[in-house]
Amino acid sequence: MITVWVFGDQLNTAIGALAEASPSTHRVLMVESQRKIASRPWHVQRSHFYLASMRRFADDLRVKGFEVDYRHADTMTAGLAAHRKELKPTSVIATEPNSYRARQLLEQLKVAMVESNQFLCHHTDFAEWASGRKSLKMEDFYRRQRARLGYLMDGESPAGGRWNYDEENRQPPPKKQSDWPWPAPVTDDLDQLDTDVLSALPSTHWGEAPTGLWATSRDGAVRRLRHFVDNVLPMFGPHEDAMLHDNWHLAHSLLSPYMNNGLLLPSEVCDAVQQAFDDGKVPIASAEGFIRQVIGWREYVWGLYWLWMPEYANENALGAVRPLPPAFTDANATKMRCISRCVDDLDKRAYLHHIQRLMILGNLSLTAGVSPHAVTNWMWESFIDGAEWVMVPNVVGMSLHADGGRMATKPYASGGAYVSKMSDYCKGCAYDRTKRVGDDACPFTTLYWDFLLRHQERFVRNPRMSTQVRAAQKLSDGDAVQKRAADVLHMLDTGRL
Repeated sequence: MITVWVFGDQLNTAIGALAEASPSTHRVLMVESQRKIASRPWHVQRSHFYLASMRRFADDLRVKGFEVDYRHADTMTAGLAAHRKELKPTSVIATEPNSYRARQLLEQLKVAMVESNQFLCHHTDFAEWASGRKSLKMEDFYRRQRARLGYLMDGESPAGGRWNYDEENRQPPPKKQSDWPWPAPVTDDLDQLDTDVLSALPSTHWGEAPTGLWATSRDGAVRRLRHFVDNVLPMFGPHEDAMLHDNWHLAHSLLSPYMNNGLLLPSEVCDAVQQAFDDGKVPIASAEGFIRQVIGWREYVWGLYWLWMPEYANENALGAVRPLPPAFTDANATKMRCISRCVDDLDKRAYLHHIQRLMILGNLSLTAGVSPHAVTNWMWESFIDGAEWVMVPNVVGMSLHADGGRMATKPYASGGAYVSKMSDYCKGCAYDRTKRVGDDACPFTTLYWDFLLRHQERFVRNPRMSTQVRAAQKLSDGDAVQKRAADVLHMLDTGRL
């Protein structure tokens, strides 16, 4: 009998090797690696999500008639070895894993790999698209994806006559809480399986225990997809970049964890959005904004990961070496209201949306010169949807500009003005976002100008940055800004900012 080895981020019977498997000819191997679980200080909700999802998927496969060998082993290698010794499969196959190192492992273990269809653009197709191009713009890739896949298209033209509705989708949050229209997320009751998973996790795990927010079954993920499309998607677009102190979810889908572990496939998610648009239930700006995130940004990040790994993970073009700030692991280690709120939300749910990641945590890491390797590892460990293929390009390329501009043509650095415009975090903060010097100057504003001065030789030649750099060079208080920045960085390092 042939064994199909299924990894914890391939939990769907339509994916790769499992799609062609039959209970009469194939059995399934799944391995929980104790060393992997104990290897990092994972957020408890992240580990629970993956492990509970694996166990429920194994049960679903048994209902479908498959024999499932579910092993708890010291390592993945040990689990496979014990399986081979006991059950003596005629061969072992697996869908291409989603990480570089996992594919290396399967090659070493002589496990045959079946091409993955878990993404809408296989990374070899992405490499073909990228070949010979001087720049790899996400917008160019996204438009190719739209035309190739047929989402939101009117023949060969984009539906509504435009490819991009970003201008409509960058509104600040509503000023009155009474104007917040976003429904609460779906939740489930925990059961004995959840208790069993949680009781076995190492003490090195951190964060609040799960509450049923994150589904760990295919049925739960599908219910959340329907909730999003029916109740949330119509209002998704306008405020997708907004941030609020007292509303953590706004109109975000909260579906990325399920696409990343296979409980949902990107095609079924996009098909549901397309159908809602076709039925007149969703405005074009909201449908396009969401479709862009899935077939554009998500697939673009996936393609770049495979195009540039393994060297890409170690890039550090700006020479950033500062360790991870205490404020990123303790919401009480800073008076910055935005950072404290984000870190507290992360502790509660293992989740923040894309702007909080990029323009709050990423922005501070960039302008403070925090090590990209440290930020990548921390985000991988902390977020419910964390994976190496997600975090390496998003941190090294997008957030910290550690690749020198291969992915993003400019660093995403900003002062307190952006945070004030797109959130309510600045209200009641100990710092003043309009000031760049002084004891109450906003650290974002101080570090933004200091960042431009520190890296002026590099960015003065960048057409998208030269105006800002020249403005920094003309500051009458430039020396005072750099002195204040030194104080800010010291307080950041010591957990007193």
